[in-house]
Amino acid sequence: MKTANNNVLQGGQFLINSGQYEDFFITEEWNEEQLMIASTVKEFCIKEIQDKFFERGREYNVTDEADKAEVLKLLKKAGELGLCGVSIPEKYGGMGLDFKTNTLFSSVISNGFSFATTLGAQTSIGSLPIVYYGNDAQKEKYLPKIATGEYVAAYALTEPGAGSDANSGKTRAKLNEDKSHYLLNGQKIWITNGGFADVYVVFAKIEDDKDLSAFIVERNFPGFSTGPEEKKMGIKGSSTVQIYFDDCKVPAGNLLGERGAGFKMALNILNGGRIKAGAGGIGGAQLVLNQAVPFAIERKQFNQSISEFGAIQYKIGSIAAEAFCCEAAVYRTVDKIDRLTEKLLKEGKSDNEAKLGGLREFAIEASIIKVKGSELVCLATDEGIQIYGGMGYAVETGMEMGYRDARITKIYEGTNEVNRMLAVGELSKRAVITKELDLISAGKKIPGFVFKQILPFKSSSNYAAEKRLVQGLKNTFLMVSGAAGKKLGKKLVDEQEIVLNFYDILAEAYVCDSVLMKIEKLEKTERNKGEKFQVQKSAMQLYLYVAANTAKRAAHEAIDSFANGLQKSMLKKLVNIMLPAYPVNPKELRRKVARYIIDKKGYAL
Repeated sequence: MKTANNNVLQGGQFLINSGQYEDFFITEEWNEEQLMIASTVKEFCIKEIQDKFFERGREYNVTDEADKAEVLKLLKKAGELGLCGVSIPEKYGGMGLDFKTNTLFSSVISNGFSFATTLGAQTSIGSLPIVYYGNDAQKEKYLPKIATGEYVAAYALTEPGAGSDANSGKTRAKLNEDKSHYLLNGQKIWITNGGFADVYVVFAKIEDDKDLSAFIVERNFPGFSTGPEEKKMGIKGSSTVQIYFDDCKVPAGNLLGERGAGFKMALNILNGGRIKAGAGGIGGAQLVLNQAVPFAIERKQFNQSISEFGAIQYKIGSIAAEAFCCEAAVYRTVDKIDRLTEKLLKEGKSDNEAKLGGLREFAIEASIIKVKGSELVCLATDEGIQIYGGMGYAVETGMEMGYRDARITKIYEGTNEVNRMLAVGELSKRAVITKELDLISAGKKIPGFVFKQILPFKSSSNYAAEKRLVQGLKNTFLMVSGAAGKKLGKKLVDEQEIVLNFYDILAEAYVCDSVLMKIEKLEKTERNKGEKFQVQKSAMQLYLYVAANTAKRAAHEAIDSFANGLQKSMLKKLVNIMLPAYPVNPKELRRKVARYIIDKKGYAL
């Protein structure tokens, strides 16, 4: 079991010990270099993508060869600016950014509409397997050209019968007689960048192996071919094709990593991808506000700007508050990943081992962030259309494109349902099987917490009510999931609806814990001066209010699903005690946030 002094850098530890806000990274601490990178990316997106969209009056659609060529040109331009190499070490021509800055990049690139998917695949899943697992020869051959955009990279895991269950794929590899090449046979679907990629990281089982291996496959290898561009609901400016292998000759030296290590490789790469996808979703929600708020200010109904209507402010305030709070959770996590990476490096781990160790450790938080970010951007684009009204349904505003583009975020990097269950399942494994998390001791503190909740509440300390609420969320998860585990035992894994209820409580506990610590840190610095901090504080309070109700509802539904009789009534009573009414006015908090965003004509928290 890990010792207490490791708790700050331990995944899932937030349920037991949040750590200190002094050690908490907040986005107000970006340095000049990081802000310059974000500014460069945003400027590129506005000039090369947003402005051209409004000039053209339509999005790129890669089923049209001319549009496809334009998207490829955009990727080359991004390469010229160094944007294709943000994750690639400087040794191989990249920028070698830490994970925190990489995540900032993923958030800002959401300003590039569906091009964010194209560039995201290039800088993340398309290149990182080679960065982390490639040998020196492979890195030297491929990474410099990927960094400049000369080579476009893609990632090929999914098959017609193997989506979330990736290790069940049927694509096979077999060494030829002289052992100089692997012969690859099978197909992959939904391959981002597949229509114009030069290099593909392909997962396949060698002969009768139980687990996948990974290969670097070039477009010009004999036996490789691609299908036509898929006709999709959204991200039409992103290339998506099927790829085929018919005795495709892959040099033996292009086996990536060790034989049979592909499945673990895929999971590790996905952990990073999930965080970046969540950050991109939050960036997308902020983009919606930047587009929709100016429209709301200008649009008049009944001789009044619709931005003055409470119903519109409800939408704006809700999106902004959630974006602010979820962003706190994102950068809390990625900062911990970077710090753990540094710690592992000091302990003698190689650069790649350290980076992968950091990603693995925070797999629970990665799944939470992915779900939160994707759900937020889907909500934001839906509400954006409502703010635009009929014009939101028109192509020319771009809002309906955002709505369609956002929907895929709930599916890729593992569906949200899978990520919900992964978060709870990984937490359970670390508590019960590997004994890394001492949730039992944490659960033993619940009776004392309940007793204090019953007593009259008197405290002059800052955020005492908020701290009690956050601890109540954590204890509610521990109590209800623990009771279900005792009642159902191994059968619990088959009760997916109950596990999804647990996730809702767990996720709200993590986001609330994160944003509360951010507010505490802000209050102890010079950054707490003025109106902005008061609005940020209101956003936090609004989120906690909504989160407590969400968690209470999920807890009651879970209890109704596994308990009965006296146990049911007692558990529900305890939940109500641990999650009492949070005494704030949600309407006024929401209006305060919304009016600030309206005054700034876009997201400004």
